[in-house]
Amino acid sequence: MAFESLSDKLQNIFKNLRGKGKLNADDVHQAMKEVKFALLEADVNFKVVKRFIKDTEEKAVGAEILNSLSPAQMVIKIVREQLVELMGGEPAELSLKPANQITVIMMAGLQGAGKTTTAAKLGGKLKSAGRRVLLAAGDVYRPAAIRQLEVNAGQLGLEVFSMEQGHSPVEIASAAYRLAQEKSYSVLIIDTAGRLHIDEDMMKELADIKTAVPVDYTLLTVDAMTGQDAVAVAEDFSEKVGVDGLIVTKLDGDTRGGAVLSIRSVTGKPVYYAGMGEKLSELQEFYPDRMASRIIGMGDVLSLIEKAEQTADIEEQKKVSRNLRKGQFTYDDFLTQLNQMKRMGGLSGIMSMLPGMKGIDPDQLDEKQFDRVEAIILSMTKAERSNPKLMNPSRKRRIARGAGVDIAEVNRLVKQFEQMQKLMKQMNGMRKHGGLGNIFGNNLFRGKGMF
Repeated sequence: MAFESLSDKLQNIFKNLRGKGKLNADDVHQAMKEVKFALLEADVNFKVVKRFIKDTEEKAVGAEILNSLSPAQMVIKIVREQLVELMGGEPAELSLKPANQITVIMMAGLQGAGKTTTAAKLGGKLKSAGRRVLLAAGDVYRPAAIRQLEVNAGQLGLEVFSMEQGHSPVEIASAAYRLAQEKSYSVLIIDTAGRLHIDEDMMKELADIKTAVPVDYTLLTVDAMTGQDAVAVAEDFSEKVGVDGLIVTKLDGDTRGGAVLSIRSVTGKPVYYAGMGEKLSELQEFYPDRMASRIIGMGDVLSLIEKAEQTADIEEQKKVSRNLRKGQFTYDDFLTQLNQMKRMGGLSGIMSMLPGMKGIDPDQLDEKQFDRVEAIILSMTKAERSNPKLMNPSRKRRIARGAGVDIAEVNRLVKQFEQMQKLMKQMNGMRKHGGLGNIFGNNLFRGKGMF
């Protein structure tokens, strides 16, 4: 995951600080020196690192910090605040025109950055916010680019405008804008052509589109895995075409992530969205404060809650909530929660957003456990799933055979389920919402594996 190495290094630095009862200026200076090396290794721009360390150290050596009861925590707080400021402070939001007018968004970027897929993802996100979205297929040079956009758009229920071969991207953008006017679309997203590298023809083409069509936002898609190259690309596009903001892709990949920490400071342009996976739903608003918390190991619980809300089946959750209010919790309810966790990306996806989970042994994350538990529950009769008290040795043997597992796994599931039933009854008076947090709570990572 992005920033994993940086996060590990920062936590080790902070751990050393916590071991000291009091801090002096030398302690802070040494810690900031280590932070500097960690940031440089994460591929953060050198000038950005230099300014960051200078500002952070100046704040951290103040008398209030050194004399505080918990100086290490104060240093961590200051580092987090500086990271938030480095990435732009407040989250940037697209300011769309009223629904009876057209907001035009032009997507730009090099080949391989994920621009075409991101165009569809953004369209889906804006559609879910109640907008009528039209995608324009303006990448006429890359083989299968138009088809790729159509396939992704089709999965999201979006319309794509394209023209037969021989028309220029400028002509396609202009015709798409006219269609958007005629059909009362409120958002037009233009997917432009990328290149393997920046060239003058590419820049002129983008400038010509902006002349022909009233573009409200030029969003540059950059690949986080390219590190400082992404920052250089952002600078060039910003200077030669004009960029209003960025979308950083592949932040879920094996990347050092330094581009995200550098781009805002170097270009002055905000990051609007972050691509966190290949699924068309995995485009997230970029929140500097949440990203800073993840970098220093504090997790991102707010994003986890939002993801739970987005993936939840409302009717299923209402049913679970009704049962819980009656003091009931069945295997069907349990299966509902397991399926929600799978939709959220499984244990590894959830763990990446939870604080204090860096030290969990990877062996505990047996994602196949989901499938085995599901097989066990589905091997039960309807009566057994709704009334756990029916369970007896002969039923367990039959269920084990049906699920293709050892009876010990069935016994383990039954035992853990009974413990969870008790927990649900204890929490019943405290519960305000149905969903993931209510069902699993602190029991989620107890013991080896899920159970």
